[in-house]
Amino acid sequence: RAIWAGLVGRQAHTQKFRSVETQSTSSEEMVPSSPSPPPPPRVYKPCFVCQDKSSGYHYGVSSCEGCKGFFRRSIQKNMVYTCHRDKNCQINKVTRNRCQYCRLQKCFEVGMSKEAVRNDRNKKKKDVKEEVVLPENYELSGELEELVNKVSKAHQETFPSLCQLGKYTTNSSADHRVQLDLGLWDKFSELSTKCIIKIVEFAKRLPGFTTLTIADQITLLKSACLDILMLRICTRYTPEQDTMTFSDGLTLNRTQMHNAGFGPLTDLVFAFAGQLLPLEMDDTETGLLSAICLICGDRMDLEEPEKVDKLQEPLLEALKIYTRRRRPNKPHMFPRMLMKVTDLRGISTKGAERAITLKTEIPGPMPPLIREMLENPEAFEDSSDSGDSAAAAPPWIGEGTIKTNHCARLC
Repeated sequence: RAIWAGLVGRQAHTQKFRSVETQSTSSEEMVPSSPSPPPPPRVYKPCFVCQDKSSGYHYGVSSCEGCKGFFRRSIQKNMVYTCHRDKNCQINKVTRNRCQYCRLQKCFEVGMSKEAVRNDRNKKKKDVKEEVVLPENYELSGELEELVNKVSKAHQETFPSLCQLGKYTTNSSADHRVQLDLGLWDKFSELSTKCIIKIVEFAKRLPGFTTLTIADQITLLKSACLDILMLRICTRYTPEQDTMTFSDGLTLNRTQMHNAGFGPLTDLVFAFAGQLLPLEMDDTETGLLSAICLICGDRMDLEEPEKVDKLQEPLLEALKIYTRRRRPNKPHMFPRMLMKVTDLRGISTKGAERAITLKTEIPGPMPPLIREMLENPEAFEDSSDSGDSAAAAPPWIGEGTIKTNHCARLC
């Protein structure tokens, strides 16, 4: 099996009623009028875009608040999205945040109007009686509360927060960019290997993850590991010094991150870290977003994608309620967080491209765990396949045992 098989295999799956006022219009005796029955509640068709519960007709069609807001922002900001698959992604209430390109196309297909957005934006305030919208219930059910606690604990125990670390720095190539500083690369690759091990531990502690087939666990880990790695390091960004801090406290500035191996990816990663700051995510939100990145049914080659989607649904609901309960006056924070999943995938794609060039810059072989995470191992092999299935697995992995020195020390 691949390295992920060894890592995964080491742990068992565990309104208001308006008062009726009467006025005397003459000296005659007042006769109270009968109260009018309340009007029946309006029922809308499900959202034409994602089939979620509709909040009314927006921009020409019945839609939910999420799709209404997404369409409005997309038009007002002239957003240009990219589909990372075949421009035919399924859009429903579970998958709608995965591909912004296909979601916007679906908005157009069902009849949402650009002009309606523009007209709405240019409208002056009018004396219009607004519909009373009852506040949503931001309380987590007992089951979701337990899920949040487990995910939060799994995240915190596999990823110490910045305030828990004793930060230290190095002067190595801190002032100017070079192609690669081998000393920084050695340290960075060692710390990245440790972080990957911790991400695997985090995954195995997520409720339901170990009930998936071993093949699907490996597929999800290999697909999302770089996403989570980037999310984690970016939450340890210090804007005042423009630095990032690793789990042992090593703190590198932008130049050093470039020289440690990030290369042309550096500025993209720092820009993403800066975009996370206004979200003010806490450990629980970071853990839930990491779990959503990992447990995602649209990954290629999954044996049971429907089961993966079922595991993701409560995670999405938990993050939505937790985020809105924590910030009741900022309802758009939840969709903004989910949009970061798409951004992370874009960075991961660039990261895999960077691995190709990095391979030519380092003097020795790519560290095995990093190689497995970044790219198909065959791209790094110099020898040809023997045709034996056991030989196709990396030589440093055995039956449930990790043979790499780094991993043996860490696990």
